[in-house]
Amino acid sequence: MTGAQTRGRPRAIRAFVLWFTVLTALFLTACSTPPSLAEREGFIEVTGGRVWYRIVGSGGATPVVVLHGGPGAASDYLKPLEKLAVDRPVIFYDQLGCGRSDRPTDRTLWRIERFVEELAQVREALKLKEIHLYGHSWGTMLVVDYMLTKPFGVKSLILSSPCLSAKRWVEDADVLIAQLPPDTQKVIRHHEKEGTTDSKEYDDAVTEYLKRHLCRLDPWPEDLTRSLASSNAEIYKKMWGPSEFHPTGDLRTYDRVDRLREITVPTLFTAGRYDEATPGATTWYSSHLPGSTVRIFQKSSHMAMFEEQEEYMRTLREFMRQF
Repeated sequence: MTGAQTRGRPRAIRAFVLWFTVLTALFLTACSTPPSLAEREGFIEVTGGRVWYRIVGSGGATPVVVLHGGPGAASDYLKPLEKLAVDRPVIFYDQLGCGRSDRPTDRTLWRIERFVEELAQVREALKLKEIHLYGHSWGTMLVVDYMLTKPFGVKSLILSSPCLSAKRWVEDADVLIAQLPPDTQKVIRHHEKEGTTDSKEYDDAVTEYLKRHLCRLDPWPEDLTRSLASSNAEIYKKMWGPSEFHPTGDLRTYDRVDRLREITVPTLFTAGRYDEATPGATTWYSSHLPGSTVRIFQKSSHMAMFEEQEEYMRTLREFMRQF
């Protein structure tokens, strides 16, 4: 072998190694990058105006329709549920009056019966013959009242951080408030008694409660803060009240516990250990719905979709895959 051949050999080897390394990196990147998910959005005419919807994913499994909390919030904070779209279409919509949907001024629209009708109209417009139905917080009230109309084609329910008895919710909130600093408790009770719950002092006290029982992350996720920023306080106050733990609105007497037995589809209840929808209440609701199951997330409050995202999504995914 000549000297030129000997000198050229290392260069050839280095070139091959470089080429192979680049090729391998490209291959691994392609394998680790999830395929792009189909996505579309639009508006649907419902009683009182138009609601905005968004569909993510186009897999062959049964779609899941997502009902956000509030009342009067927006669907942004449920964006982590997009991870379910690898299996199935995930359908988000902002309920009338909040988020990207129309904001009519007619206060008579803010009734649970109309929101139930709205869900049926969304489902009809999107031609959803079979669905899984997910509700979070106020969304669980909406899910239950919709199911009591006996709709066809609902394969399973997920009731996440539920409120199915306003009375039980307040009783649990009283226990949680008693765990706040004494000065914070005094502020809350003083302003509720005096009817001055629109004061900054009351808002600050409510925030201390929410940091413990709504979302324990610091700072709060951007999707959550964006959702709250585009919420409709008028709907919230009319239907619920001035704060999470002081219901004075139309839902203050809401209770469907004795009717849960009328629901016959597979149901999963979830809550966080520190949730304002307490594990005790969630387990109690489940005991009234035959065949339902419960999952408590030990590091979470009301927002397990952020606080324990990976485990939360795995739980939802595995549950729906059974049906």
